Amino acid sequence: MVENLLPSIEINLPADSPSDSGAFSPRDLFGTQTDQVWLEIGFGGGEHLAWQAKNNPRTGIIGCEPFINGVVKLLGNIRDDDLGNVRLYRDDARQLVECLPDASIDRAFILFPDPWPKTRHNKRRIISTPVIDRLAEALRDGAELRIATDDPSYLEWILWHMQQQPAFAWQARTPQAWRVRPDDWPATRYEQKAAKAGRSSAFLTYIRQDRQAG
Repeated sequence: MVENLLPSIEINLPADSPSDSGAFSPRDLFGTQTDQVWLEIGFGGGEHLAWQAKNNPRTGIIGCEPFINGVVKLLGNIRDDDLGNVRLYRDDARQLVECLPDASIDRAFILFPDPWPKTRHNKRRIISTPVIDRLAEALRDGAELRIATDDPSYLEWILWHMQQQPAFAWQARTPQAWRVRPDDWPATRYEQKAAKAGRSSAFLTYIRQDRQAG
C-alpha cells in the first residue's frame, strides 16, 4: 500500500523554492474541482485529516507528518474512503511552511503538537515565532488557524506567541469557549488519551486579519 499509493500523493518540494518564487503552488497539487487548500501540521494517526477530507471533498488537504506509522494509518483511510483530495509531506513541516506562497492556504491546523516539556527542548516546539510569522503570510485573509493542546505550559507558550503576531485574532469570547471543541473539529486519539488521563484540552481558533486593515 505504501509503495503503490504514497508516491502518487507525496509532495516533493523544489530544491530551491522560497515562498515568493512561485516554484511551489499548493493549489496545483490538486485538480480543478478544488475550491480551497487546507494544511494540517503533524496529523499523527490521521483521523482528523481523513474526517476533514471526507467531509470537504472540494477542499485539497496537505498533511505534514514525519513518522511513518502515522502516514501508514492515514494511507489506509485514504484507500478505504477513496480520498483523492489529500497530499502528504513526510518531512519537517517547517520546510514546507517556508515554501508556501503568500495567501495560498485557506485553513491550517496544529493539533496536539509535541509539547517538548523540558525547558532545554522548548526550541523544538512547532509553535514558534518563525512558524507563526510564516503562517501569517501564507494564510489568506479570513482564514482560520486552529490549535489544540492538553499541556498547560504549552498552552501558555502558544497564547504568548500568538499574541505577538498581530495578524491573528483569537476568537474566544468567554473563558469556556476555548474548552469546547466545535462540531466540525473531530476528536483525535491524542485528545481521547488526554481525557482518559484526566487532562482537559484547549481548542484555539484564530482568524487571519484583513491585510488592508493593517
